[in-house]
Amino acid sequence: MNHWIDRNSGHLIVLLLSLILNGALVLILHGPMRTTLQISPPTPSPTPSRVRVYVSGAVVAPDVYELPLGALVRDAVLAAGGGTTDAELTQINLAQEVKDQSQVNVPARRQGIPAPPTSLTAAPSAPVTSDGAVGPINLNSAGLTELETLPGIGPALAQRIIDFRTQNGPFASVEGLKEVKGIGPATFEKLKDHVRVQ
Repeated sequence: MNHWIDRNSGHLIVLLLSLILNGALVLILHGPMRTTLQISPPTPSPTPSRVRVYVSGAVVAPDVYELPLGALVRDAVLAAGGGTTDAELTQINLAQEVKDQSQVNVPARRQGIPAPPTSLTAAPSAPVTSDGAVGPINLNSAGLTELETLPGIGPALAQRIIDFRTQNGPFASVEGLKEVKGIGPATFEKLKDHVRVQ
């Protein structure tokens, strides 16, 4: 037996080394599983579903309003109670989408009238007719105070003229006054020489 071991000692050493290497290889390949680190992308912050808009100018109730995302300028004006009787809604884009923290300013018709003269300049005198009335007054731009200077026009009738103009658009001719409730043939005869359209 000893002779066999002596003759095959080289083979035995190679066999033992082979067994050790194979065992080590098995341990490496089938050892404990390595965990894989997974990095997940950050969760996006939720998109706001409402916008805040400051509505100012010629509206019933100017203030900051909260509206749904995608709301239009028209929605903002309606939230503020709508335009006043002298609001010039044709000067703004009602179909435009409002942005968060933006402002919607509704201009008034009177904003187009030049500022009153200062004390350093003399105010131009308006033509006065034989019966003492100032004229002619532009029906499409005159305010309440100007309309009340016309013969036979009081505060209520002046307001009706403005309301009619707001609802139906500017007067095409002086004769359009006849369509305003309360202005009959006699009143129109008094007015026709004191008014104009432009």
